[in-house]
Amino acid sequence: MLFKYKAIDQSGTEQAGTIDTVNEDTAIAALQRNGLVITSIAPADKGSLLSMNISFLEHVSNKEIVILSRQIATLFESQVSALRVFRLLGAEAENPVVKRVLNKVADDIQGGLSISKALSKHPQVFSSFYCNMVLAGEESGRLEYTFNHLADYLDRSYAITSKARHALVYPAFIIATFIVVMVLMLTMVIPNLTQMIADSGVPIPIYTQIVMWISDAFTQYGIFLFTALAILMALGWRYAKTNAGKAYFDKLKLDIPAVGNLYRKLYLARMADNLSTMLGSGIAMVQAIEITGAVVENVHYEQALNRARDDIKNGASISEAFGKYEEIPTIMVQMMRVGEETGELGNILQTLARFYSREVENAVDTLVGLIEPLMIIMLAGGVGTLVASVLIPIYSITMSIS
Repeated sequence: MLFKYKAIDQSGTEQAGTIDTVNEDTAIAALQRNGLVITSIAPADKGSLLSMNISFLEHVSNKEIVILSRQIATLFESQVSALRVFRLLGAEAENPVVKRVLNKVADDIQGGLSISKALSKHPQVFSSFYCNMVLAGEESGRLEYTFNHLADYLDRSYAITSKARHALVYPAFIIATFIVVMVLMLTMVIPNLTQMIADSGVPIPIYTQIVMWISDAFTQYGIFLFTALAILMALGWRYAKTNAGKAYFDKLKLDIPAVGNLYRKLYLARMADNLSTMLGSGIAMVQAIEITGAVVENVHYEQALNRARDDIKNGASISEAFGKYEEIPTIMVQMMRVGEETGELGNILQTLARFYSREVENAVDTLVGLIEPLMIIMLAGGVGTLVASVLIPIYSITMSIS
Protein backbone atom coordinates (compact mmCIF):
# COMPACT_ATOMS: atom_id res chain seq x y z
CA MET A 1 0.00 0.00 0.00
CA LEU A 2 1.38 3.41 -1.01
CA PHE A 3 1.63 6.23 1.56
CA LYS A 4 2.50 9.90 1.11
CA TYR A 5 4.53 11.44 3.91
CA LYS A 6 6.15 14.65 5.05
CA ALA A 7 9.08 14.45 7.47
CA ILE A 8 12.11 16.33 8.81
CA ASP A 9 15.56 14.76 8.64
CA GLN A 10 18.34 15.06 11.21
CA SER A 11 19.64 18.28 9.64
CA GLY A 12 16.22 19.94 9.94
CA THR A 13 15.41 19.76 6.24
CA GLU A 14 11.79 19.03 5.35
CA GLN A 15 11.26 16.11 3.02
CA ALA A 16 8.22 14.73 1.19
CA GLY A 17 7.77 11.48 -0.67
CA THR A 18 6.03 8.13 -0.85
CA ILE A 19 6.66 4.74 0.71
CA ASP A 20 5.13 1.37 -0.19
CA THR A 21 4.46 -0.89 2.85
CA VAL A 22 1.73 -3.25 4.09
CA ASN A 23 0.22 -0.69 6.47
CA GLU A 24 0.67 2.73 8.06
CA ASP A 25 2.38 1.44 11.22
CA THR A 26 5.04 -0.32 9.15
CA ALA A 27 5.55 2.81 7.05
CA ILE A 28 6.09 4.95 10.16
CA ALA A 29 8.55 2.43 11.62
CA ALA A 30 10.54 2.31 8.36
CA LEU A 31 10.78 6.10 8.13
CA GLN A 32 11.82 6.44 11.76
CA ARG A 33 14.58 3.88 11.24
CA ASN A 34 15.93 6.19 8.55
CA GLY A 35 16.19 9.00 11.09
CA LEU A 36 13.14 10.95 9.93
CA VAL A 37 10.66 12.77 12.18
CA ILE A 38 7.24 12.34 10.56
CA THR A 39 4.98 15.41 10.40
CA SER A 40 2.19 13.82 8.33
CA ILE A 41 1.41 10.53 6.60
CA ALA A 42 -1.65 9.36 4.66
CA PRO A 43 -2.60 6.82 1.98
CA ALA A 44 -1.55 8.06 -1.45
CA ASP A 45 -4.99 7.33 -2.95
CA LYS A 46 -6.97 8.94 -0.13
CA GLY A 47 -8.37 11.72 -2.28
CA SER A 48 -9.37 9.54 -5.23
CA LEU A 49 -13.10 9.32 -5.80
CA LEU A 50 -12.68 5.82 -7.20
CA SER A 51 -11.00 4.61 -4.04
CA MET A 52 -13.35 6.21 -1.53
CA ASN A 53 -15.41 3.78 0.54
CA ILE A 54 -19.08 4.72 0.60
CA SER A 55 -19.88 3.25 3.99
CA PHE A 56 -23.65 3.27 3.69
CA LEU A 57 -23.46 1.12 0.54
CA GLU A 58 -21.17 -1.40 2.21
CA HIS A 59 -22.95 -4.22 3.94
CA VAL A 60 -21.84 -7.42 5.57
CA SER A 61 -24.69 -9.61 6.79
CA ASN A 62 -24.76 -11.32 10.15
CA LYS A 63 -24.88 -14.66 8.32
CA GLU A 64 -21.58 -13.87 6.59
CA ILE A 65 -19.92 -13.01 9.92
CA VAL A 66 -21.20 -16.29 11.42
CA ILE A 67 -19.81 -18.33 8.52
CA LEU A 68 -16.54 -16.39 8.61
CA SER A 69 -16.15 -17.03 12.35
CA ARG A 70 -16.72 -20.76 11.86
CA GLN A 71 -14.14 -20.85 9.06
CA ILE A 72 -11.58 -19.00 11.19
CA ALA A 73 -12.18 -21.41 14.10
CA THR A 74 -11.77 -24.44 11.80
CA LEU A 75 -8.49 -23.14 10.38
CA PHE A 76 -7.13 -22.36 13.86
CA GLU A 77 -8.07 -25.87 14.99
CA SER A 78 -6.04 -27.16 12.02
CA GLN A 79 -2.99 -25.29 13.33
CA VAL A 80 -2.94 -22.79 10.44
CA SER A 81 -1.09 -19.56 11.29
CA ALA A 82 -3.15 -16.39 11.83
CA LEU A 83 -1.63 -14.63 8.82
CA ARG A 84 -2.33 -17.62 6.58
CA VAL A 85 -5.91 -17.87 7.92
CA PHE A 86 -6.85 -14.34 6.89
CA ARG A 87 -4.95 -14.54 3.57
CA LEU A 88 -6.85 -17.72 2.63
CA LEU A 89 -10.26 -16.39 3.66
CA GLY A 90 -9.59 -13.04 1.98
CA ALA A 91 -8.77 -14.80 -1.27
CA GLU A 92 -11.93 -16.94 -1.11
CA ALA A 93 -14.40 -14.27 0.06
CA GLU A 94 -17.19 -13.46 -2.42
CA ASN A 95 -18.34 -10.23 -0.76
CA PRO A 96 -15.94 -7.47 -1.93
CA VAL A 97 -16.20 -5.70 1.45
CA VAL A 98 -15.24 -8.88 3.33
CA LYS A 99 -12.42 -9.56 0.85
CA ARG A 100 -10.97 -6.07 1.29
CA VAL A 101 -11.29 -6.10 5.08
CA LEU A 102 -9.71 -9.55 5.48
CA ASN A 103 -6.79 -8.58 3.25
CA LYS A 104 -6.24 -5.42 5.32
CA VAL A 105 -6.41 -7.49 8.52
CA ALA A 106 -3.80 -9.86 7.08
CA ASP A 107 -1.58 -6.88 6.17
CA ASP A 108 -1.87 -5.51 9.71
CA ILE A 109 -1.05 -8.89 11.25
CA GLN A 110 1.96 -9.16 8.97
CA GLY A 111 2.95 -5.68 10.15
CA GLY A 112 2.99 -6.83 13.77
CA LEU A 113 -0.51 -6.05 15.08
CA SER A 114 -2.47 -8.55 17.15
CA ILE A 115 -5.60 -10.10 15.63
CA SER A 116 -7.94 -8.16 17.91
CA LYS A 117 -6.29 -4.81 17.10
CA ALA A 118 -6.31 -5.58 13.38
CA LEU A 119 -10.03 -6.46 13.53
CA SER A 120 -10.86 -3.35 15.60
CA LYS A 121 -9.76 -1.14 12.71
CA HIS A 122 -12.89 -2.27 10.82
CA PRO A 123 -15.87 -1.51 13.12
CA GLN A 124 -18.29 -1.67 10.17
CA VAL A 125 -17.67 -5.44 10.11
CA PHE A 126 -16.34 -6.38 13.55
CA SER A 127 -18.11 -4.79 16.54
CA SER A 128 -16.38 -3.81 19.79
CA PHE A 129 -18.00 -6.89 21.36
CA TYR A 130 -16.44 -9.11 18.68
CA CYS A 131 -12.98 -7.56 19.05
CA ASN A 132 -13.00 -7.80 22.84
CA MET A 133 -13.98 -11.45 22.63
CA VAL A 134 -11.06 -12.08 20.26
CA LEU A 135 -8.76 -10.21 22.66
CA ALA A 136 -9.88 -12.51 25.48
CA GLY A 137 -9.24 -15.51 23.24
CA GLU A 138 -5.72 -14.26 22.47
CA GLU A 139 -4.95 -13.80 26.16
CA SER A 140 -6.27 -17.28 27.03
CA GLY A 141 -4.71 -18.98 23.99
CA ARG A 142 -8.09 -20.43 22.94
CA LEU A 143 -8.83 -18.54 19.73
CA GLU A 144 -10.51 -21.48 18.01
CA TYR A 145 -12.94 -21.80 20.96
CA THR A 146 -13.55 -18.03 20.94
CA PHE A 147 -14.44 -17.89 17.24
CA ASN A 148 -16.80 -20.86 17.58
CA HIS A 149 -18.35 -19.18 20.61
CA LEU A 150 -18.76 -15.96 18.64
CA ALA A 151 -20.43 -17.81 15.75
CA ASP A 152 -22.88 -19.46 18.18
CA TYR A 153 -23.67 -16.13 19.82
CA LEU A 154 -24.14 -14.27 16.52
CA ASP A 155 -26.36 -17.09 15.27
CA ARG A 156 -28.60 -16.80 18.35
CA SER A 157 -28.63 -13.01 18.15
CA TYR A 158 -29.52 -13.04 14.46
CA ALA A 159 -32.32 -15.56 14.97
CA ILE A 160 -34.02 -13.61 17.73
CA THR A 161 -33.59 -10.20 16.07
CA SER A 162 -34.80 -11.39 12.66
CA LYS A 163 -37.84 -13.05 14.22
CA ALA A 164 -38.79 -9.77 15.92
CA ARG A 165 -38.16 -7.80 12.72
CA HIS A 166 -40.15 -10.17 10.54
CA ALA A 167 -43.07 -9.90 12.95
CA LEU A 168 -43.39 -6.23 12.03
CA VAL A 169 -43.15 -6.78 8.25
CA TYR A 170 -46.68 -8.13 7.88
CA PRO A 171 -48.49 -5.26 9.66
CA ALA A 172 -46.30 -2.76 7.79
CA PHE A 173 -47.34 -4.37 4.49
CA ILE A 174 -51.03 -4.29 5.46
CA ILE A 175 -50.82 -0.62 6.50
CA ALA A 176 -49.04 0.27 3.24
CA THR A 177 -51.70 -1.60 1.25
CA PHE A 178 -54.43 0.18 3.19
CA ILE A 179 -52.92 3.60 2.44
CA VAL A 180 -52.49 2.82 -1.28
CA VAL A 181 -56.06 1.51 -1.62
CA MET A 182 -57.52 4.52 0.20
CA VAL A 183 -55.54 7.02 -1.89
CA LEU A 184 -56.55 5.31 -5.16
CA MET A 185 -60.21 5.30 -4.17
CA LEU A 186 -60.13 8.93 -3.05
CA THR A 187 -58.40 10.13 -6.23
CA MET A 188 -59.84 7.84 -8.94
CA VAL A 189 -63.12 6.24 -7.83
CA ILE A 190 -64.79 8.62 -5.38
CA PRO A 191 -64.55 11.80 -7.54
CA ASN A 192 -66.58 10.21 -10.37
CA LEU A 193 -69.27 8.98 -8.00
CA THR A 194 -69.50 12.17 -5.94
CA GLN A 195 -69.86 14.26 -9.12
CA MET A 196 -72.98 12.28 -10.01
CA ILE A 197 -74.31 12.74 -6.46
CA ALA A 198 -73.69 16.51 -6.54
CA ASP A 199 -75.42 16.86 -9.95
CA SER A 200 -78.50 14.95 -8.75
CA GLY A 201 -79.58 17.71 -6.38
CA VAL A 202 -80.56 15.34 -3.57
CA PRO A 203 -79.55 16.20 0.03
CA ILE A 204 -76.02 14.95 0.76
CA PRO A 205 -75.42 13.31 4.18
CA ILE A 206 -72.72 14.87 6.37
CA TYR A 207 -70.49 11.77 6.21
CA THR A 208 -70.61 11.85 2.40
CA GLN A 209 -69.71 15.55 2.45
CA ILE A 210 -66.67 14.75 4.59
CA VAL A 211 -65.56 12.04 2.14
CA MET A 212 -66.11 14.44 -0.78
CA TRP A 213 -64.04 17.12 0.96
CA ILE A 214 -61.19 14.68 1.61
CA SER A 215 -61.34 13.45 -1.99
CA ASP A 216 -61.19 17.03 -3.32
CA ALA A 217 -58.20 17.75 -1.09
CA PHE A 218 -56.34 14.74 -2.47
CA THR A 219 -57.16 15.42 -6.12
CA GLN A 220 -56.45 19.17 -6.03
CA TYR A 221 -53.64 19.39 -3.47
CA GLY A 222 -52.28 15.84 -3.46
CA ILE A 223 -48.87 16.83 -4.80
CA PHE A 224 -48.49 19.41 -2.03
CA LEU A 225 -49.67 16.96 0.62
CA PHE A 226 -47.21 14.28 -0.48
CA THR A 227 -44.40 16.84 -0.74
CA ALA A 228 -45.13 18.03 2.80
CA LEU A 229 -45.23 14.40 3.97
CA ALA A 230 -41.87 13.69 2.29
CA ILE A 231 -40.33 16.77 3.93
CA LEU A 232 -41.68 15.74 7.34
CA MET A 233 -40.29 12.21 6.89
CA ALA A 234 -36.89 13.60 5.90
CA LEU A 235 -36.85 15.93 8.91
CA GLY A 236 -37.93 13.06 11.16
CA TRP A 237 -35.14 10.87 9.76
CA ARG A 238 -32.56 13.62 10.41
CA TYR A 239 -33.95 14.18 13.91
CA ALA A 240 -33.70 10.44 14.61
CA LYS A 241 -29.95 10.65 13.89
CA THR A 242 -29.41 13.23 16.66
CA ASN A 243 -28.91 12.22 20.30
CA ALA A 244 -32.23 13.76 21.34
CA GLY A 245 -34.05 12.13 18.43
CA LYS A 246 -32.54 8.71 19.10
CA ALA A 247 -33.53 8.96 22.76
CA TYR A 248 -37.08 9.97 21.79
CA PHE A 249 -37.60 7.15 19.27
CA ASP A 250 -35.97 4.58 21.56
CA LYS A 251 -38.39 5.63 24.28
CA LEU A 252 -41.28 5.47 21.80
CA LYS A 253 -40.38 1.88 20.95
CA LEU A 254 -40.79 0.94 24.60
CA ASP A 255 -44.06 2.86 25.05
CA ILE A 256 -45.99 1.42 22.08
CA PRO A 257 -48.59 -1.06 23.41
CA ALA A 258 -47.72 -4.72 22.73
CA VAL A 259 -44.68 -3.77 20.60
CA GLY A 260 -42.97 -2.11 23.58
CA ASN A 261 -43.14 -5.35 25.55
CA LEU A 262 -41.52 -7.18 22.64
CA TYR A 263 -38.66 -4.67 22.47
CA ARG A 264 -38.04 -4.86 26.24
CA LYS A 265 -37.69 -8.63 26.12
CA LEU A 266 -35.47 -8.37 23.04
CA TYR A 267 -33.08 -5.96 24.80
CA LEU A 268 -33.02 -8.07 27.98
CA ALA A 269 -32.27 -11.23 25.96
CA ARG A 270 -29.44 -9.40 24.18
CA MET A 271 -28.03 -8.06 27.47
CA ALA A 272 -28.06 -11.43 29.22
CA ASP A 273 -26.59 -13.26 26.22
CA ASN A 274 -23.81 -10.67 25.75
CA LEU A 275 -22.86 -10.68 29.43
CA SER A 276 -22.87 -14.48 29.77
CA THR A 277 -20.81 -14.88 26.57
CA MET A 278 -18.17 -12.37 27.68
CA LEU A 279 -17.97 -13.62 31.26
CA GLY A 280 -17.53 -17.14 29.93
CA SER A 281 -14.57 -15.90 27.88
CA GLY A 282 -12.86 -14.33 30.88
CA ILE A 283 -13.75 -10.67 30.29
CA ALA A 284 -14.13 -8.63 33.49
CA MET A 285 -17.69 -7.73 34.51
CA VAL A 286 -17.16 -3.96 34.34
CA GLN A 287 -15.77 -4.20 30.82
CA ALA A 288 -18.50 -6.66 29.81
CA ILE A 289 -21.22 -4.25 30.97
CA GLU A 290 -19.58 -1.35 29.12
CA ILE A 291 -19.41 -3.32 25.87
CA THR A 292 -22.98 -4.56 26.28
CA GLY A 293 -24.18 -0.98 26.69
CA ALA A 294 -22.55 -0.10 23.38
CA VAL A 295 -24.25 -2.94 21.45
CA VAL A 296 -27.69 -3.13 23.12
CA GLU A 297 -29.04 -0.59 20.56
CA ASN A 298 -31.28 1.39 22.89
CA VAL A 299 -30.20 4.66 24.52
CA HIS A 300 -32.18 4.11 27.74
CA TYR A 301 -30.82 0.61 28.35
CA GLU A 302 -27.34 1.83 27.44
CA GLN A 303 -27.60 4.62 30.03
CA ALA A 304 -28.85 2.19 32.68
CA LEU A 305 -25.94 -0.17 31.97
CA ASN A 306 -23.39 2.64 32.07
CA ARG A 307 -24.72 3.88 35.41
CA ALA A 308 -24.71 0.31 36.76
CA ARG A 309 -21.09 -0.03 35.59
CA ASP A 310 -20.17 3.12 37.52
CA ASP A 311 -21.96 1.82 40.63
CA ILE A 312 -20.01 -1.45 40.44
CA LYS A 313 -16.76 0.50 40.11
CA ASN A 314 -17.72 2.34 43.29
CA GLY A 315 -18.14 -0.90 45.23
CA ALA A 316 -21.76 -1.94 44.68
CA SER A 317 -22.59 -5.57 43.98
CA ILE A 318 -23.81 -6.46 40.49
CA SER A 319 -27.39 -7.20 41.56
CA GLU A 320 -27.49 -4.06 43.71
CA ALA A 321 -26.27 -1.92 40.81
CA PHE A 322 -28.77 -3.37 38.34
CA GLY A 323 -31.63 -3.23 40.85
CA LYS A 324 -31.62 0.58 40.87
CA TYR A 325 -32.99 0.92 37.37
CA GLU A 326 -36.52 0.27 36.17
CA GLU A 327 -35.26 -0.99 32.81
CA ILE A 328 -34.01 -4.14 34.58
CA PRO A 329 -36.92 -6.32 35.85
CA THR A 330 -36.97 -7.62 39.42
CA ILE A 331 -36.77 -11.28 38.36
CA MET A 332 -33.52 -10.60 36.49
CA VAL A 333 -32.02 -8.80 39.51
CA GLN A 334 -33.01 -11.63 41.85
CA MET A 335 -31.52 -14.26 39.54
CA MET A 336 -28.28 -12.29 39.33
CA ARG A 337 -28.16 -12.08 43.13
CA VAL A 338 -28.44 -15.86 43.31
CA GLY A 339 -25.67 -16.15 40.71
CA GLU A 340 -23.39 -13.89 42.75
CA GLU A 341 -24.01 -15.82 45.96
CA THR A 342 -23.41 -19.20 44.34
CA GLY A 343 -20.58 -18.16 42.01
CA GLU A 344 -22.62 -19.21 39.00
CA LEU A 345 -23.39 -15.78 37.55
CA GLY A 346 -22.36 -16.79 34.02
CA ASN A 347 -24.68 -19.80 34.02
CA ILE A 348 -27.52 -17.74 35.51
CA LEU A 349 -27.13 -15.13 32.78
CA GLN A 350 -27.15 -17.89 30.18
CA THR A 351 -30.41 -19.20 31.66
CA LEU A 352 -31.86 -15.68 31.58
CA ALA A 353 -30.80 -15.29 27.95
CA ARG A 354 -32.63 -18.51 27.00
CA PHE A 355 -35.67 -17.45 29.03
CA TYR A 356 -35.98 -14.02 27.40
CA SER A 357 -35.31 -15.49 23.95
CA ARG A 358 -38.32 -17.77 24.43
CA GLU A 359 -40.29 -14.79 25.73
CA VAL A 360 -39.44 -12.84 22.55
CA GLU A 361 -40.64 -15.75 20.41
CA ASN A 362 -43.88 -15.97 22.39
CA ALA A 363 -44.38 -12.19 22.21
CA VAL A 364 -43.82 -12.26 18.44
CA ASP A 365 -46.35 -15.06 17.96
CA THR A 366 -48.88 -13.22 20.15
CA LEU A 367 -48.29 -9.94 18.32
CA VAL A 368 -48.74 -11.51 14.89
CA GLY A 369 -51.90 -13.30 16.04
CA LEU A 370 -53.26 -10.01 17.41
CA ILE A 371 -52.29 -7.71 14.56
CA GLU A 372 -53.46 -9.89 11.66
CA PRO A 373 -57.23 -9.68 12.34
CA LEU A 374 -56.97 -6.03 13.45
CA MET A 375 -55.29 -5.04 10.19
CA ILE A 376 -57.88 -6.89 8.13
CA ILE A 377 -60.71 -5.22 10.07
CA MET A 378 -59.07 -1.81 9.60
CA LEU A 379 -58.66 -2.33 5.85
CA ALA A 380 -62.21 -3.64 5.40
CA GLY A 381 -63.66 -0.90 7.63
CA GLY A 382 -61.89 1.93 5.80
CA VAL A 383 -62.83 0.73 2.32
CA GLY A 384 -66.36 -0.11 3.48
CA THR A 385 -66.86 3.37 4.94
CA LEU A 386 -65.80 5.03 1.68
CA VAL A 387 -68.04 2.78 -0.40
CA ALA A 388 -71.03 3.22 1.92
CA SER A 389 -70.65 7.00 1.94
CA VAL A 390 -71.28 7.14 -1.81
CA LEU A 391 -73.56 4.13 -2.33
CA ILE A 392 -76.17 5.30 0.20
CA PRO A 393 -76.73 8.64 -1.58
CA ILE A 394 -76.79 6.83 -4.96
CA TYR A 395 -79.41 4.48 -3.55
CA SER A 396 -81.46 7.52 -2.45
CA ILE A 397 -81.19 8.96 -5.98
CA THR A 398 -82.38 5.67 -7.46
CA MET A 399 -85.33 5.53 -5.07
CA SER A 400 -86.36 9.11 -5.84
CA ILE A 401 -86.25 8.43 -9.58
CA SER A 402 -88.35 5.28 -9.26
